[in-house]
Amino acid sequence: MIVPVSDRVLTAAELNRATLARQLLLERVALDAVEGIERLVALQAQEPASPYIALWTRIDGFRAEDLDRAFLERHVVKATLLRVTLHVVSARDYRCFWPAVAPALRLWRQQAMKRLDLTLPLDELAQKALAYASEPRTNDEMRKHLPQMQDGTGPAGQNDSWWAVRTHAPFAMAPSNVPWCFGRRPTYVAAPAWLGEPLASEQEGLDHLIRRYLAGFGPATVGDIHQFTRVERSRLRPAVERLAPGLRTFRDERGRVLYDLPNAPLPPADTPAPVRFLPMWDSTLLAYEDRSRVIAEQYRRRVLQVNGDWLPTFLVDGHVAGLWRADVHDGRTTIRPEPFEPLSPDVKEQLAEEAQRLARFVEPLEPAVYKRYANTWMK
Repeated sequence: MIVPVSDRVLTAAELNRATLARQLLLERVALDAVEGIERLVALQAQEPASPYIALWTRIDGFRAEDLDRAFLERHVVKATLLRVTLHVVSARDYRCFWPAVAPALRLWRQQAMKRLDLTLPLDELAQKALAYASEPRTNDEMRKHLPQMQDGTGPAGQNDSWWAVRTHAPFAMAPSNVPWCFGRRPTYVAAPAWLGEPLASEQEGLDHLIRRYLAGFGPATVGDIHQFTRVERSRLRPAVERLAPGLRTFRDERGRVLYDLPNAPLPPADTPAPVRFLPMWDSTLLAYEDRSRVIAEQYRRRVLQVNGDWLPTFLVDGHVAGLWRADVHDGRTTIRPEPFEPLSPDVKEQLAEEAQRLARFVEPLEPAVYKRYANTWMK
């Protein structure tokens, strides 16, 4: 199928402002937590605090208990999804996102699975594990129960075995009564049982994921969608072509085809962009093949660590301009920005005001948020 492409070329500045508008970074918007997460597509969540800070920086009047309640009422779920990493998504989106990314998850871990000493086919073992986890189970419980699922044989206690099963089937994390709703020793539960809804078909899920991505990050290339989701390009291209009659297209300054939803916002390139603090692994920095849309290459190397960690950053005029950390003195939190380049007095004032707001948000929950990354940050 040949998709007609518009002659309109979008500049780098226009694409930056489009991203900021879709990611609610031009102005805070009054939304509930579930609506906010759906607008943002998915929030990476290895660090439990990150989804909360991502919503705080974008939603007018956001409170941590708003997301706590969404987790506890099962309107929002935390699970391994995009890029084989933990993400927070709405329950509505999870039922589509899982079948869309499941083939990629299984392919990603295929070689590791071949090394496992399993006496049952992985599909069968995964179904038994899902049945056992119809109520929340700890990692230890799941590891110890694996041999019983395999007629008393197999790799009891092997981390890799449970890890393989966990990435092969739709498991979610169950929330608990701790700050940020998830501790360092999570419990797992079968997502269909937890959410009480069947999963979508693979095609329905993939179409939904592509539309959701374009709404949150477009205009974008097929390569951008692949970068964010890690769904194979061989599956993405025919899906985008199938959806093409309902999409609009542009080109960027390098001549690449960009896809987008009709009537999605495209603000002028000179739209003012306020100072904003972003959490670790903020999706805005991870959503594109060409990350210069929001972060210059010379700064990317200071934000992205060799182990894959993306440190907490702040934006000035819509681009990453430095890192930040939370320090605690006499029991009070101070947010300390570390700019990459000198800032104007006006920007410093805006940054100080926003830093005070962020300090008031994290202090009651985890005063030294991201403390365990402090040494990395200093390097």
